[in-house]
Amino acid sequence: MSVGHREVRQGMPRAPRYFVDGAFYHVYGRVTRGEPIFAAEDEASRLVAVVREVKRRDGLTILAWCVMGNHYHLAVRTAAVPLWRSIRLIQWRYAREYNRRNHQLGPLWQGRYQVRLVEDQRYLVQLVAYVHLNPVAAGIVNDAAAYRFSGHRELLGRTASPLIDRDVTLALFGDTRGASRRAYVRMLRGERDAEWVGEQPGRLPWWGGRDRDEDIDGVWDRELAAPKGSHPERIGVPELARYLESAAVAVGVSVAELGGRGKAPPVVRAREVIALVGVERFGVRIKAMAARLGMNAGSVSRWVVRGAARRTADADFAGRCLVLERTLARRLGPQWR
Repeated sequence: MSVGHREVRQGMPRAPRYFVDGAFYHVYGRVTRGEPIFAAEDEASRLVAVVREVKRRDGLTILAWCVMGNHYHLAVRTAAVPLWRSIRLIQWRYAREYNRRNHQLGPLWQGRYQVRLVEDQRYLVQLVAYVHLNPVAAGIVNDAAAYRFSGHRELLGRTASPLIDRDVTLALFGDTRGASRRAYVRMLRGERDAEWVGEQPGRLPWWGGRDRDEDIDGVWDRELAAPKGSHPERIGVPELARYLESAAVAVGVSVAELGGRGKAPPVVRAREVIALVGVERFGVRIKAMAARLGMNAGSVSRWVVRGAARRTADADFAGRCLVLERTLARRLGPQWR
């Protein structure tokens, strides 16, 4: 049974990832140098909170998840928002907050996250098992239900606010919740000794069929695979003026007002919307935006932080962000759609 499809580009030795709306993916991200920062439960909880917010914002469906000491796994089904945007936002937002809390500089994540399209239902079921058996394979627990930071307990109905989309996952195993839950548990017991359970992502069955380099490293996200400065989905300094002018027109203010001292609520909201969408959606650098507006970088950073918090609490503000994203994607050209 096919659960997705692949978009193939000919003539390229290592094609960029084109994420398919409605397809299933295995996503894996690792902390730089393998530092076990998620061994601290408060840090693991913070990462889960970020994933939950981005899931809500972008309409992701989560079939399985697990946060280990130095990495995480997600099994997801995409919606209309390209997956690279969602994962980039998760990693960017968590890293920004972690570095701020710990007064650190530099990258938190080990280069690029890995991602693989899962096209066969057999592999999708194995992926769910693999993700939830990660703590067992690592020797942390003997029973997956004893590990707090995964979707396994959620599938068993032991948590009040699951991150996982329980019914979607259980539907892979049966027609009713009770029968599918029992079938899922039997499958986990049967697969816990499978050879692939303890493997690294690049060596898993659903990552096979490519050359050795891709099989180990995965197919990389378009943004993070591109040479520095060459990624088309990042607004550079030359294009920043156009971005700000287009965004200001779209939200009904002037560029001068964005960089001015005015505190009128419409202007304040406009700054937050434009800064948040610019940084998250179009890869605008905070320092570059601040310089263009004649502002302090700290002020622009606060716009982004306040905007992110407001979007979570205010549906109208969240809608304005989405409208601005779509409007600018049309105005700035086809590479942004």
